Amino acid sequence: MISAPTGSPHARILGVGGYRPRRVVPNSEIVDLIDSSDEWIRTRSGIVERRRAGEDETVQMMSVAASRKALDHAGIGIDQIDCVVVATVSHLRQTPAVAALIADELGADHPAAFDISAACAGFCHGIAMANDMVRGGSAQNVLVIGVERLLDITDPHDRGTAFIFADGAGAAVVGPSDEPGIGPVVWGSDGDKADMIQTPDWFDAIEAKETPWLTMDGNPVFRWAAFAMAKVGQEALEKAGITADQLDCFVPHQANMRIVDALARSMKLPGSVKIARDIATMGNTSAASVPLALERMIEEGQAKSGEIALLIAFGAGLVYAAQVVVVP
Repeated sequence: MISAPTGSPHARILGVGGYRPRRVVPNSEIVDLIDSSDEWIRTRSGIVERRRAGEDETVQMMSVAASRKALDHAGIGIDQIDCVVVATVSHLRQTPAVAALIADELGADHPAAFDISAACAGFCHGIAMANDMVRGGSAQNVLVIGVERLLDITDPHDRGTAFIFADGAGAAVVGPSDEPGIGPVVWGSDGDKADMIQTPDWFDAIEAKETPWLTMDGNPVFRWAAFAMAKVGQEALEKAGITADQLDCFVPHQANMRIVDALARSMKLPGSVKIARDIATMGNTSAASVPLALERMIEEGQAKSGEIALLIAFGAGLVYAAQVVVVP
């Protein structure tokens, strides 16, 4: 008979960390290329400025920096990490997975390491997977990273995307817990809407001598996220046995300030719930946005250890994931 693995009864996020690129890009640097204005960008998205990675701030470099902060916050040594999961759509080498390179630079002891592609929802997918790994016994501690250099694949002249996307990295350590620290995940996909956010086929783009820029049909994506995702968030609360008035923090994907506000209204979150609004100064960093927003809330004292937070993210696919977690 095959022996079954034995894991921890529960798991939780033990620590988070982030990396914000050095260069700050205000709206004034963008408006001329897209025939727009600072007021239009702020009204449409809530974004005042964003970060752009320099040549040395690679996907790997930003991930390593964010991971070291997360490990320090968790009080976990890299030798205790059994698996590294990296969520990204902007590591532009098909293989090897950047997770293996990150693990090696960190000095990890031969952990499992792989990348996942779930766009802006990738970090929440990674947290769900790490929760199952720790509880299932395939890993004791898992490093989950969300990282993007989206401006590498964003057309600076595209009025629909140039002002939204940005670069950065966030990481979290998931490990064993005596009490439940990560609620059941609610995730899924609407593949019939896949053409709303996409990049073209690379071979087709090369043959046409075009850059394979990321494109987005903004209005339909806004409507889908603002209304359909409220139901997903509510389901995540119900599965975790948490009511809205028991929630301390709401950390949605930082896609658009209007979407954040619409979700809070649709879910009827009470005024006592603290809401992440990192997008104002970071832009939309896709898979990195949720961990970066959570880290900022912790650093600024908005989210305190032991409080209850709802994470929710959504993006190209269209895919989504949400779970309730205990703040590390």
